[in-house]
Amino acid sequence: MPIAHADLVGRSPSPETLTQLPFPPVLKSHILNCSYHSWYPKYRSLTPKARLIPLLPPFLSYLRADGIKLPPEENNNSNDSDDEWSSPTENPTEDEEESQDPSLAWTDIHQKIKSTIAELGGSVTPKLNWSAPKDATWISATNSMECRTPNDIYLLLKSSDFITHDLEQVFDECESDSENTCVSASEEKEEEDKDASLSRVPYHLVLRKTIPAYNPSLEFRCFVRSRHLLCMCSRDLNHYSFLAPLIPTLGSLVQEFFNKSLQWTFPDENFVFDVYIPSPNTRVWLIDINPWAPRTDPLLFSWLEILNMHGGEQGNAHQVQTNGNGHGSPEPGEDESEEEEDVFTPEFRIVNRDDPEAYSFNTPQYSAHKMPKDVVDASADGGAGLREFMGTWREVLAKQEREDREENE
Repeated sequence: MPIAHADLVGRSPSPETLTQLPFPPVLKSHILNCSYHSWYPKYRSLTPKARLIPLLPPFLSYLRADGIKLPPEENNNSNDSDDEWSSPTENPTEDEEESQDPSLAWTDIHQKIKSTIAELGGSVTPKLNWSAPKDATWISATNSMECRTPNDIYLLLKSSDFITHDLEQVFDECESDSENTCVSASEEKEEEDKDASLSRVPYHLVLRKTIPAYNPSLEFRCFVRSRHLLCMCSRDLNHYSFLAPLIPTLGSLVQEFFNKSLQWTFPDENFVFDVYIPSPNTRVWLIDINPWAPRTDPLLFSWLEILNMHGGEQGNAHQVQTNGNGHGSPEPGEDESEEEEDVFTPEFRIVNRDDPEAYSFNTPQYSAHKMPKDVVDASADGGAGLREFMGTWREVLAKQEREDREENE
């Protein structure tokens, strides 16, 4: 991620330039502490309204399976019904009916998702324990994370590489919490340990009530090292001219929120958290907590830069002049000499007008997860384009199946 220009006046360069990222070991316990289901009960009052649905093995198997097969919609009166994604057959047998409706294997979860959507006002945004399927919005008819039906949710989850990472690779490059680690282990043993660890993860589907008039420019990522707020930056990599005058207010709000709610209550001393501060910029909402690890996007910083920063925990910070009573001038009768006090101010970085990011409005987000051009073009036409594409795709598959059967005969 390119680093936006920032005013680094007052920050002296480190005498020793790092040549590699000196991350502390990333433990499996740290990853689990950052799971939504782990921290949500403690910070529920600080987050937007959400509901968590425990996921059973049949549903996880559905998410991991190749291909996209959606349950038929109960209401077939609308031409936009998502059951057009399925390929019906004439006079289906019981086995065929079951194969056409994957939700028969997890009926309780399917019904719980439907009732939760209704409970949260008819519109939700989904995520799993760690990730939201933001890379799959191209396949949504609304080109957004907003979901109004269970099939909207399933389509996003099954199309997302981020969700696949949660299901298959969440413990990659992690170390065991056991003090006695094996020096050498075979690849087979490591694979067995990985599968065992994943099988013990209590996976949850998180459904959050859609935030009305959500403004992405007011969401920020904050980095915590040794239980001190080190720096923060915008999550939206576009330039917004109204943000610069708000930085002192927003920075103070985040610092106060962190000191009061997170500094001593989160289990780990190093972590990254995301907040949303909607207008009129008086309340901070906790959106997510992420691991202090290379997998977490540093956005407008680089991890090398963050790890090399001097922070408040090091006692080497910006200095301001005070007289000890919080004012810039002494009280009457007090000594005119000023007392120096070290006060650390976390850097708050946004995209400035002249930064490269300011000219990337037309650059697709999550470009590393792009789909074939035909699929992207179809998604740009909304639901009708996607249905037409899927109809054509079904015809191609049916033709291929017929040819395969003829060859076998």
